[in-house]
Amino acid sequence: MVSFELAPEQQDLRDSVAQFARDVVAPVIGGYYERGEFPYDLVARMGKLGLFGLPFPEEYGGMGGDYFALGLALEELARVDSSVAITLEAGVSLGAMPIYRFGSEEQRQRWLPELCAGERLAAFGLTEPGGGSDIPGGMRTTAKLQDNQWVVDGSKAFITNAGTSISSVVTVLAITGRDTDGRKEISSIIIPNGTAGFVPGQEYSKVGWCASDTRELSFSDCRVPAENLLGERGRGYAQFLQILDAGRVAIAALATGLAQGCVDECVRYARQREAFGRRLDQHQAILHLNNLILGRRLMILVDVGPGGEDQR
Repeated sequence: MVSFELAPEQQDLRDSVAQFARDVVAPVIGGYYERGEFPYDLVARMGKLGLFGLPFPEEYGGMGGDYFALGLALEELARVDSSVAITLEAGVSLGAMPIYRFGSEEQRQRWLPELCAGERLAAFGLTEPGGGSDIPGGMRTTAKLQDNQWVVDGSKAFITNAGTSISSVVTVLAITGRDTDGRKEISSIIIPNGTAGFVPGQEYSKVGWCASDTRELSFSDCRVPAENLLGERGRGYAQFLQILDAGRVAIAALATGLAQGCVDECVRYARQREAFGRRLDQHQAILHLNNLILGRRLMILVDVGPGGEDQR
């Protein structure tokens, strides 16, 4: 039998993040949407809670937790607002995680402590204006090694956390050569914010997630030291696959929280709104829906044995 009970420390984390989302995020996040502002103070408070360091070792300023802990935090944040949740998810899964997984010890010591503390944010430059996850086919950004420097030219699109005042670095996937068959060699290059030739574009006007930072990036004769190569040359494609595999798990946790938040809000509204002389939750159609949801939950709680019989 599989147990879905959380360990005491996991439940404590979930409760503390839920309280933070409910008491700190919920009352003010609407104002950030209306003003089109990035919630720097909320990010700072998330950093003080240790959320940006959840899956990283303490030696780099992390909390010594795991990806499951990050998923719990994302789920509870997204129940209230997806902007702060995606800021955390992208900052950890896409920003800091590539440096932790593939970086040298020097790169880890240089970048991770501030990222784990939430004092700075990092980004992952994969998607381009003419291509998304169809790597390497759709990639156009190049990085050429000249005089012990990587010279990067190209652009990226829909990149999260790259243009805030606390953004520190973006890991860019670029074509660094071709093999004997003409196939593209893809590598990862660390480019600090403020590097000449690296220009974050204007923030996108989005339908949702309006308090998160999303924008296009351009690179023109952008030069960084050769040691800013992340991991082995030519391993960028493999790195990207590993990062996105784990990142999708984190996004799934975020999506679960968002869906639950929608259900919670619908239930709250149905219990308050009156029409035709009764509350919405007393109308037949809503009662049917409630019974369907309740029935689905009961089905999930039933453990089915190897022979197919119900174990109640």
